[in-house]
Amino acid sequence: MSETVHRPSPAATAEPNVLVVPAGISWAAVFAGVALALTVQFLLHLLGVGIGAAAFVPRGDAYAGPGAIASGLWFAFSGVIAGFVGGYVASRLSGRTGTTTGVYHGLTCWAVTTLVVVYLLTTSAGALIGGALGGLSSAVGGRIAASAPTIVADPFADIEHQIRDSIGGNDPAAMRDATVAAVRALVTSKETGAENDRARAVDALARARNIPVTEARPRVEAYERAYRSAIETARKQGEEMAAATAAVVSTAAFFGFFSLVLGAVAAWIGGWYGMRRVEVLSELS
Repeated sequence: MSETVHRPSPAATAEPNVLVVPAGISWAAVFAGVALALTVQFLLHLLGVGIGAAAFVPRGDAYAGPGAIASGLWFAFSGVIAGFVGGYVASRLSGRTGTTTGVYHGLTCWAVTTLVVVYLLTTSAGALIGGALGGLSSAVGGRIAASAPTIVADPFADIEHQIRDSIGGNDPAAMRDATVAAVRALVTSKETGAENDRARAVDALARARNIPVTEARPRVEAYERAYRSAIETARKQGEEMAAATAAVVSTAAFFGFFSLVLGAVAAWIGGWYGMRRVEVLSELS
């Protein structure tokens, strides 16, 4: 009696189909996200410039006031929105699975976008973008100009003006020049030899104004005091300018840092959300 042997059909022994997902980063998806992020950021900057120009109210001073704060907040808001959009697009188009991979695509997109913006702002190719961001930079510059007084360019200028106005004579130009040179040499000289310089300045002023030496000496001493006062005023103004500039630069740097951090967080969320959407749609299908 023969035994019947049942052999499985080829269809029954075929291996199940396995979906192979590529590993690593998809640079095509990243650059697509970068392109969209740059476009969104540029459009938002243009919108901000339009709104700011429409609401601009001319003022006599250089202080930007609330406009500087509004420009900074809009700059940060634009970076956050662009970071989220770029991260979301890079994650969705990557063709990868797993939220961690999506997050990495979002952060990479944010990093490349940041580098591109920095490059554009530091080259002539970024003139158009620089114009869109001009509101923020002018606000910072106006804040610096309003925070510090004008520094005296030449402390001796007022003294020279007083000397020239007070001198007459047969040859006033020569007398003025000689007296100005003598007084300038006195006020700018070192302590050693100051008495000799003072004597020459007193003699020059006395001859130029045709007055006694006893009358010229107090005037020269007054010029010395005025020069020292101008030097001290210029020194204080320089310190105030340096302090105001440092404060504004520090504030702008911290603001830029936190704006970039917020943009990175937005890109992280966009990458996570984009990959979660892919997983949900896969489960539903």
